[in-house]
Amino acid sequence: MARPRDRWIERLRDRLERAGFYVTTTTGVRPSSFDLVARRDATLLLVKALKNIDALDAEEGARLAELGAVFPATVLVVGQRSGAAVLDDGVVYTRYGVPIVNEATLRDFLEKALPPFLYASPGGTFARIDGERLQFLRLARGLSLGALATIAGVSRRAIQLYEEGQGAEASVVERIEAYLDAPIVRPIDLFGRRPPERGASGPPPAPGGKEDGPERPLSPTGDPLRDGVFRQLDGMGLEVTVTIRAPFDALARAREILLTGVGSLRSAAHRAEVLNGIARVAEGHAMFVVHERTHRSTIDGVPILTVTELRRHRDPEELLEELEAREDG
Repeated sequence: MARPRDRWIERLRDRLERAGFYVTTTTGVRPSSFDLVARRDATLLLVKALKNIDALDAEEGARLAELGAVFPATVLVVGQRSGAAVLDDGVVYTRYGVPIVNEATLRDFLEKALPPFLYASPGGTFARIDGERLQFLRLARGLSLGALATIAGVSRRAIQLYEEGQGAEASVVERIEAYLDAPIVRPIDLFGRRPPERGASGPPPAPGGKEDGPERPLSPTGDPLRDGVFRQLDGMGLEVTVTIRAPFDALARAREILLTGVGSLRSAAHRAEVLNGIARVAEGHAMFVVHERTHRSTIDGVPILTVTELRRHRDPEELLEELEAREDG
């Protein structure tokens, strides 16, 4: 019998599929930093389901953010409560840079094209102001900054900041919109940009965005087999990111994503189906490198390479060609 959490994840999967996403789950491999991988056109999502969002700590948030950056993908947590408090509908929460919504907010976004307008931040619930629209409406009604500030119950400087695009408390937004009889806030695209921080005046960074910087050396994992495989991939010129709490041990990139598992044939048999599903949704490839000798070329659609076979490759394109041939065969 399926556990309540697994049933919830399946319900989220159904919602995404009805919205036109191609979806796979990672429930066959535990633990995992994410539960669903979904793609619709150019949008790739990594979705984590958490009953209590306080379970998302800084380390787990960093893992999710890194995975979002290297795929790249939009990371989204779907939660139910924070401590004893139920998450509000239509509000985007944030923990360690990861956006969080409840299921009703996701449902409205997927099924009704109704985006959230509010985001939680220290000090209350806020909305992102459409500064140009607010200024246009204020001037069209012949209101000075001071007059609108009095109506809103804030300072004149606050109105100036709103017109520059800074966020405003929900109660302030309600007073301004009621007086102007017009909307002044910008929606939050769950699959596009992150909700802004309270003091942000410019567009927030897109989820999965990766800043340019120096290459990071591979950190040893302490497992000679894994470390040897990762060094081999790095030596080919692939960009290698070692992962933790993921169905794959590393994500490498050349012209396409290469999800790499490392271990025994038994481990390959346990993880291959999930690996294959993620690779298909991400429109990339997967492989599993084993230390044993084997005559099996694939398991559940995932190419199986021995360490010796991997060492024969010096060029990423040559490796990808072999993987593609095994996938087709």
